[in-house]
Amino acid sequence: MTSADLARAEDAKHILVVEDEPQMRSMLADNLEFEGYRVTAVTSGEEALQAVAGRHYALLLIDVMLPGISGFELCQQLRARSLHMPIVVLTARTHEQDRIHGLDLGADDYVSKPFSVRELLARVRALVRRDDWHSPGNGEFAVGDVVVKPQQRLVLRKGRRVALSAREFELLRYLFAHRNEVLSREQLLRDVWGYSHLSVTRTVDNYVAKLRTHIEARPHEPRYLITVHGSGYQLLT
Repeated sequence: MTSADLARAEDAKHILVVEDEPQMRSMLADNLEFEGYRVTAVTSGEEALQAVAGRHYALLLIDVMLPGISGFELCQQLRARSLHMPIVVLTARTHEQDRIHGLDLGADDYVSKPFSVRELLARVRALVRRDDWHSPGNGEFAVGDVVVKPQQRLVLRKGRRVALSAREFELLRYLFAHRNEVLSREQLLRDVWGYSHLSVTRTVDNYVAKLRTHIEARPHEPRYLITVHGSGYQLLT
């Protein structure tokens, strides 16, 4: 194994925790390290921006209530820099609008405090597993005028880069892997989000609607990513 291969393997297990509260930061780091991850912990959004400069993390775990740059603002800045590492947001805010706001700014998952550590770790495992940037054998594919290069984590539409969140990217990749199949919301929640034993929510619908804005010429009259009423969604190729 080359030094580059070793570096990629380390990055695939490296998590950045952004949390200013010492006890919470220590608890998160301890549990993640127990699960086998390597953890870097910082206390502010400014430190997080420095930590991500020039390197890759398997996942970012970000508290919303940070000194200086808030967790929401940090998500926005990371996505503006075209950094597509998976992001889990932690917050004591429970209002649905806050959750939607965080997801709209680029977060891939949203966990409300207080939370179950076991559930949080399950969500982290699902995101890390489904968002492995270095997985070999993922060939380039196209949907209409959108070209997807999985190994570079790159999406181009008419030659211009499209900024997808890690979750949106994984949803698109999963849909293409199962192209022309009708996929239920339950199946997508299980295989893309890693959730099980959950009732159907609007999560899938919201992500599909957002994905359509990136791949469809007329998102409200989709040609490729269609709704199969009463069953789910289908990506036509």
